[in-house]
Amino acid sequence: MEKSLERAKILVEALPYIQGFRGKLMVVKLGGKIFENLSLLDDCARDILLMKIVGMEPVVVHGGGPQLDRMLDRLGVEVKKIDGLRVTDERTMEVVEMVLAGQLNREMVMRINLVGGKAVGLAGKDGMMIIARAAEGGRLGAVGEVERIDPSLILDLAKGGAIPVIAPIGVDEQGKIYNLNADMAAGAIAAELRAEKLLLLTDVEGVKDAKGNFLSSLHAGEASRMIKEGAISGGMIPKVNCCLEALRAGVAKAHIIDGRIPHSLLLEILTDQGLGTEIYI
Repeated sequence: MEKSLERAKILVEALPYIQGFRGKLMVVKLGGKIFENLSLLDDCARDILLMKIVGMEPVVVHGGGPQLDRMLDRLGVEVKKIDGLRVTDERTMEVVEMVLAGQLNREMVMRINLVGGKAVGLAGKDGMMIIARAAEGGRLGAVGEVERIDPSLILDLAKGGAIPVIAPIGVDEQGKIYNLNADMAAGAIAAELRAEKLLLLTDVEGVKDAKGNFLSSLHAGEASRMIKEGAISGGMIPKVNCCLEALRAGVAKAHIIDGRIPHSLLLEILTDQGLGTEIYI
């Protein structure tokens, strides 16, 4: 009986969040590390489907850095770097498309569909959804940055009951294909959609202060100050900056979540305590 009552309390706790987020767009970014654990991937698929069933509109964007690195090594494709930044030449771009738009995108689509969803796989170049330009003045080859987003295809799919699953590959007006940072692509999509939430699933607990204390909630101004002072550093800087840009563009809240925890999406969205770091303006 106690277990049954506890389950009922959890459902009641989730009710106001379900009511408040009904009809709201939620952009979920899955890091490549999530794809390393099929059990976690299935948990994500179920979380995303549940979001859709209760009336939210999830839009999924995924990365795939670890898988891309392994495939490049396996195929013997030399990875060139300039000032520590990877150059995406023509051969590397072929592998990027194969891994991101092929292998990983189809894997996530299948996982959502197998649990009862209707997911549709896309790359940012489909329908000229993500218009990109060369990053770093073109010195990194086909490494790109987002110039603008056309959300019409995403919205049409969502209205039709589908869950868009997007690989971060953009295209310019002349048809040149670009490899995009998945966090930045997700942030740009969330900004264009004026999403209720941008949720970045990562392999870290969340944002920590200079003393290593976990922060469950963080004001955008404080986050900017922490970056300037070095309290936020390394790989967390682009993730937090991505969140800040999305918030400035009209996204209501951004979250950095530990995707290694089963059902982390639902714990963050539908519970009072949450799980990761919520960044707000």
